Amino acid sequence: MYGNLNIEIQQLVEHIILVDTFAIVPKNAQADKILELPVSLPAEPLSNIWADVEEEDLASIIYTSGTTGNSKGVMLTHRNLAWTTQQCATLQVIKSEDRFLSVLPLSHTLENTVGFLLPVKYGASVHYLSKPPVPSVLLPAFQVVKPTIMLSVPLIIEKVFRAKIYPEFQKSALVSKLYSIAFFRKILHKVAAKKLHKTFGGHLHFFGIGGAKLDPTVERFLMEGGFPYAIGYGLTETSPLLAGAVGKNRKLGSTGIAMEGVQLRIANADPLTGEGEIQAKGLNVMRGYYKAPDITKEVFTEDGWFKTGDRGSFDKDNKLYIKGRIKTMIVGASGENIYPEEIESVINKMRYVMESLVIEKKGKLVAMIHLNMEEIEQNFKEMKSDAQQYIQDKSDEILKEIHKKVNEEVNKFSRIQQVILQPNPFEKTPTKKIKRFLYA
Repeated sequence: MYGNLNIEIQQLVEHIILVDTFAIVPKNAQADKILELPVSLPAEPLSNIWADVEEEDLASIIYTSGTTGNSKGVMLTHRNLAWTTQQCATLQVIKSEDRFLSVLPLSHTLENTVGFLLPVKYGASVHYLSKPPVPSVLLPAFQVVKPTIMLSVPLIIEKVFRAKIYPEFQKSALVSKLYSIAFFRKILHKVAAKKLHKTFGGHLHFFGIGGAKLDPTVERFLMEGGFPYAIGYGLTETSPLLAGAVGKNRKLGSTGIAMEGVQLRIANADPLTGEGEIQAKGLNVMRGYYKAPDITKEVFTEDGWFKTGDRGSFDKDNKLYIKGRIKTMIVGASGENIYPEEIESVINKMRYVMESLVIEKKGKLVAMIHLNMEEIEQNFKEMKSDAQQYIQDKSDEILKEIHKKVNEEVNKFSRIQQVILQPNPFEKTPTKKIKRFLYA
């Protein structure tokens, strides 16, 4: 399939330009001397300096996020990356006119494959920020680039929703009451989503979210508001994409259907719920972990399927639903499976909550909650003589209310016994996932 790819590229490319110095590689340049080229070289015809690369040769080693422990070096081949890049187009067509705005690190396999290799393959442009993607940098960039495609992790869009959008639905008793009625909620969502689309530059037609499970409340806002979001599911070990919820394949809470050419199955499925470990097969599955043959062997079944470590199920339309990581799953006193991520999604939709983490301590379910102190201060301005004490008291009240409301919504096995204020943001991986092992 890829045998003549190198020759075809050689015929198409006219010049090679070094990204760091913008030097043009001259005719007959020696590979070990290329990095020493001066910036001011004149353009010369491209010489045949192509490396001899096979499909199964190692292309990159990308380290996993390490949310539950030590990171592992995932060995991806040229075929893994090239095939995934090709198959992505079966979920979303990319045109040369598309403009990508990059906000994720290239060390993240989603950004590496879908945010870089994919647009390069189809001739689209990729725009990078010169500074970290904070609001003061992003907002002007949206208006300059006017991106048509963006990739994000859930935390980014969830922060926007909780900090800027949801408070608007609660700013008065009347709006709050209307928001509790489905008909009016959908109207409010459409109005807010339209404003959000303009904030992103007004040209966005694909906003891909991956890397972790999206909060259901935030997804409902995006879906009802008509925002052009999509959900991707995969792992670093699968280059990364396995399934996608795009356009008509979107369904609230689902990560969509398997990408064309990928096989997915549920191993050891529970006969009542249909839930089990998600396992995958495809040309995008890694070669193995770097210098870790024993760990590599553990993540493959005897018949060659990759064990994702995620627990999930399919519906009647073959849409995939993720329950949570098997490693983070808590077994209840009577053997029930408790998924911290599901409880966290309930907590995170509560007002004033920035983020949360549910863990087990001494047989109890404990929720660690990081509150939006800035919003609390803005909404409770009748400061007493001791302002700090007043805010502390309000925080305690809010935590008690959250505790009560959460336990009313979750099943009896998932009710939390203790709520703890997390004063600082949780430590995260480069892909904005909480490092769970630090708080266990």
